[in-house]
Amino acid sequence: MAASGAGSPARLVQYVVVRSDLVHVLSWPLGAVITQACHAATAALHLFRSDSETSRYLEELDSMHKVVLGVPDAAALTALSETLTQAGVSHKLWMEQPENIPTCLALKPYPKETVQPLLRKLKLFK
Repeated sequence: MAASGAGSPARLVQYVVVRSDLVHVLSWPLGAVITQACHAATAALHLFRSDSETSRYLEELDSMHKVVLGVPDAAALTALSETLTQAGVSHKLWMEQPENIPTCLALKPYPKETVQPLLRKLKLFK
């Protein structure tokens, strides 16, 4: 794990990536889209709860840091999930049921420097 400062551990960030077309093209209510992001983030924390970085992130409840990014559509989200899988980045692709459509994904908490190169082209979700 990368370190920041004088021997202190790097700040952990949980990245969540949401399809922007859900709001801007398909006219989903904003609350429904936020719910999807919450599902993905919670699922990723649960799936990777035994990971040391996830444990440390959860121990620091009052200083959790999340970044919510956007992708244009389902194809971009699925492609990102495949890229993350190939790079060995632990994440959860959230599939809305019963429609079985990908709506967002969440990474387990990582030091920013570890995963930012894979996410740097994405913009904050708007």
